[in-house]
Amino acid sequence: MTLTGPVNANGRSYAAPQTCAVVICLDGCEPEYLDVAIAEGLMPNLARIQSEGTARLAHSVIPSFTNPNNMSIATGRPPAHHGICGNFLYDPDTGEEVMMNDVRFLRAPTIFSQYFNAGARVAVVTAKDKLRALLGAGLSFEEGRAICFSSERADQATKDANGIENASLWLGRDVPEVYSGALSEFVFAAGCKLLEEWQPDIMYLSTTDYIQHKFAPDEQGAKEFHAMVDGYLGKLDAMGAAIVLTADHGMKPKHDGSGAPRVVYIQDMLDEWLGRAAARVILPITDPYVVHHGALGSFATVYLPHDVDHGEIIHKLASTEGIMLAIDKESACARFELPADRIGDVVLVSDENMTIGTSADRHDLAALKEPLRSHGGLTEQTVPFIVNRKIDIASAPELRNFDAFYYAALAASV
Repeated sequence: MTLTGPVNANGRSYAAPQTCAVVICLDGCEPEYLDVAIAEGLMPNLARIQSEGTARLAHSVIPSFTNPNNMSIATGRPPAHHGICGNFLYDPDTGEEVMMNDVRFLRAPTIFSQYFNAGARVAVVTAKDKLRALLGAGLSFEEGRAICFSSERADQATKDANGIENASLWLGRDVPEVYSGALSEFVFAAGCKLLEEWQPDIMYLSTTDYIQHKFAPDEQGAKEFHAMVDGYLGKLDAMGAAIVLTADHGMKPKHDGSGAPRVVYIQDMLDEWLGRAAARVILPITDPYVVHHGALGSFATVYLPHDVDHGEIIHKLASTEGIMLAIDKESACARFELPADRIGDVVLVSDENMTIGTSADRHDLAALKEPLRSHGGLTEQTVPFIVNRKIDIASAPELRNFDAFYYAALAASV
């Protein structure tokens, strides 16, 4: 290992690892998935790690979506600090709705960049390419000390842009279908090869939640996926890495007894109350990969006209069936540590088995082949936090998923 002292990132001090510090973000990992797989003997490595190491539950950030939580893990701070508060953003000044994937939206350096600047070797592998630029912000690939690529575009990786040439050819695996568990398996296989051959000081492995959207914990597809994860977890552990396994969010069923999606269409309601398009509902779950969730999650933000009684609208929204929480911007920013300039006048969170939509005619639910499972709200905030070392840590709500690298580096330093 190349570091001699601690590394400072966003006001936190991270230990210098003596072995590789690995954080695994198992996208969409509701704790029940692991409980079921362990109970059925499908994850013997994880069962052993939990017994010999440390197993806790942590809280994700809200909204419990992919981008804000991955970037909180990557920076060690909540969205108010790093600025990424969803997958999708509305700019009221321009009237544009844009994906929050560009580095220009990031307001804080990543832990990876700070370790890199201190002389460390850093590896980042993510399943979907939407996160790659954000996670790789601040890394330079000229010195051969940084690698950052996605499974989705592994065959397009170059030395100049990713620190590795054609990662698909390097790994000896074809680029998987985006909507597949294989996209996540590619991440694990790459992580194992990087650890064995390239020996990074810090490594981040971030998967995709296609399987969790598709299968409940007791369904065969979920069981097979987690058995696969366990095999790679055992390999990483056997190679001596200090590992923290956590998740960006959980996953809950969002359908009725017949399997039909449960949705409350807020834009339709506001159009009826205030006039068509007078208000604007933004769903931060929106991203380029909506086939498995139809852009339906349990968190929304609403931009209201200045000349209406915001308190009255909030009261009416709070009284809507399926809405757990309706609060104003100031309250939401204080409670959920969000950047005030990137959310609307109102924040909505739905119940465990309800999602929030815009207008019924704007959601294509025909592609949903299974009963809807999704996330974004408070009921998907609890995630696993498992360390393959004995270590003294708290549990939720004090423990957050974005504490992962702090404890991974600490475990790797002794």
